[in-house]
Amino acid sequence: MTGAILEMIDLLARLPGIGRRSATRLVFHLLDANPEYAQRLGAALCDFHNQIERCSECANMSDQNPCPICTDHHRDDKTVCVVENIPDLWAVDSGGTYRGKFHVLHGLLSPLDGIGPDDLNVDLLIDRIKRNHIGEVIVATRPSVEGEATAMLIRQSIGALPVKVTRIASGVPLGSELEYADARTLERALQDRKEM
Repeated sequence: MTGAILEMIDLLARLPGIGRRSATRLVFHLLDANPEYAQRLGAALCDFHNQIERCSECANMSDQNPCPICTDHHRDDKTVCVVENIPDLWAVDSGGTYRGKFHVLHGLLSPLDGIGPDDLNVDLLIDRIKRNHIGEVIVATRPSVEGEATAMLIRQSIGALPVKVTRIASGVPLGSELEYADARTLERALQDRKEM
């Protein structure tokens, strides 16, 4: 195989869930596809980072700021569900039962990986609680050591603010990630949340 093909396979194989075999299939699919499609895909990839930014309100990733969730007036703006990442936000939101707002941390506390409190969006959350008079913060981090430590950090950081802090309940298996839980399990975990 030529260098250009091998380079493309290597680049695609770095994507999560794409192994070398899948990357090879994708490369040959692109070579067989209409050149216009490949050019559109390439242009979209080049522009992607320029079009997407973090929402200044919740840290969601979107092509508009504030994001569509933050500007949706049909949502409960006094309830905020705190999640680790964007796939977790999508998982909770796609269930259709939670109609509040979100806050994305973009990680969990993990000293071994060099992720400390300053690396998470906790200060943005505190500012938001004060500005918008949030009534409840639902902590929906995964039930792992890192997720529990992050939940406790949030609870301690919010401190004496007049806001109820709850944690999603059972239903999400220990050590699993929210993005892989089904909608009914997430719905049940949100309904049975407990005050921290």
